[in-house]
Amino acid sequence: MEVRVDRLAQQLEGEPLRPVYLVAGSEPLRVMEAADAVRAKARAEGYAEREVFETDARFDWGQIEAGFSALSLFAQRRLFDVRLPSGRPGKEGADLIARYCADPAPDTVLLLTGGDWSKSHAGKWVDAVARTGHYVPVWPLKPHELPDWLARRLRSRGVQADSAALARLVERVEGNLLAAAQEVDKLALLAEGRRLDVETMESLVADSARFDVFRLVESALSGDGPRALRMLRALRAEGEAVPALMGWIVGELQRMAGFARTAARGGNLAAEFKAARVWESRQATYRRALARHPAPVWERLVVECGRVDRIAKGREQGDAWLALERLLAAAAEPRARGLLAGA
Repeated sequence: MEVRVDRLAQQLEGEPLRPVYLVAGSEPLRVMEAADAVRAKARAEGYAEREVFETDARFDWGQIEAGFSALSLFAQRRLFDVRLPSGRPGKEGADLIARYCADPAPDTVLLLTGGDWSKSHAGKWVDAVARTGHYVPVWPLKPHELPDWLARRLRSRGVQADSAALARLVERVEGNLLAAAQEVDKLALLAEGRRLDVETMESLVADSARFDVFRLVESALSGDGPRALRMLRALRAEGEAVPALMGWIVGELQRMAGFARTAARGGNLAAEFKAARVWESRQATYRRALARHPAPVWERLVVECGRVDRIAKGREQGDAWLALERLLAAAAEPRARGLLAGA
């Protein structure tokens, strides 16, 4: 059956180990912790022998098949820990997994972990896992889910924080779950039983936010202008230069203009996304952005990129940082179009 990652621990407590588990997603911390929960359950149930396999395109799946058939030399119960960095086992691996699920080896648990995952990864082998064991997809946390995730993690470490303090922690970690986990562990040591308010939180946490141009543009395309501008100010404070940022910004806005032209003429947007190698997880961001502005506005934003670049290189008068702020604000919010030059 399919199990939500935040329900896996509860599921493991209430039943014996299943013969197979698939835990896969692009959020390393949550995948690792879910897989660790399965491993801990296996140790508790006497699966003392563990074999680890790192797969790639040239991996010989016959090693695992032979292991299923062989008698254990050291223990009766065995855990086969198979890593799938791409989330895809290939035809040979998929066939082996499906056969195993149809007739699991006795006293054996197969744990599959994937470092990448989307709906396109689904197939007969995943269905076989779900029928025989548990399929645990790990989807990236949405921004509105992060506060609850942090609050639960804090409580699990015995730390209480008021809403303002929690909001400040969310702001500091900026969706970086590995940094968030480190901060929570540190707070558990430093809080000393206190309920944390915003001032205490401010004094105890480090600024773990990692602002980069990819997330800057992602915020603007998602319609979150304030977040994009805050990232831009942080990049400026860190010593970044406008010309160094413009390459990715221009590329993304040109891509948006192309998608907008396709949508305007009634073309196949899904095919356009595929041709541009836009992951399924990012397509929703582009579709929301397309609904925000018509094609001519995206073309105008591309033109504005040229003006920002000229200002930054001293070829035109103006404040390059201010012009870039206005460009990002206009991309994020239709009401901000008037900020563009010549509006």
